[in-house]
Amino acid sequence: MKPTAPRLALTCLLGAALLSACSILPQSDPQDIYRLPDSAVAAANGATLDVALRILRPAADDVLRGSRIAVRPQGNVFSVYQGARWSAPAPTLWRDHLVEAFYNDGRIARVSSEGEGLRADFELGGTLRGFHTEYHDGKPRVVIRFDARLAEAAGRNIVASRRFTVTEDVAGGQVPAVVEAFGRASDIMARQIIDWTAEQLGQSRR
Repeated sequence: MKPTAPRLALTCLLGAALLSACSILPQSDPQDIYRLPDSAVAAANGATLDVALRILRPAADDVLRGSRIAVRPQGNVFSVYQGARWSAPAPTLWRDHLVEAFYNDGRIARVSSEGEGLRADFELGGTLRGFHTEYHDGKPRVVIRFDARLAEAAGRNIVASRRFTVTEDVAGGQVPAVVEAFGRASDIMARQIIDWTAEQLGQSRR
């Protein structure tokens, strides 16, 4: 049976409505996924400390705990780079980079992260206060700020605490250059944290 004219018109209207509904559904933007560059921290000269250190994933606020690459273009306003994200949440990236740097340095005999469930003598944790790009006079620079806490793994007594801040200029405003600057800044801070941790653990073992 052929459809009557009113039924055919209704069918056409419904089809048009469905097509228009499909066209207004949000489109997912293509995402470039970035990882932090491998740590370039080199092996250090010095005695190896016979301790086990567990490196914890740092705490962070809502802006920094996700996988979007944060940028502060002006004042206290935060945004993100469109079409780009980290390969993991920023605190996880930072922890894994720090673990790799400790391995490269070699002064701590046994290094692990909390996800491995291994026993440790001490824990290095803290709060990631900054892991973003800021603009100053129209020029971008990476800012990493970390409040570090070194504590006994068993008694949870704090051995030492310190704030570390590193800034690194970005060679241009494109995301790949931003990621490279994050890698350089992460290595600079990792070296500072490793030296500080080795000094504190050396004093605690005397």
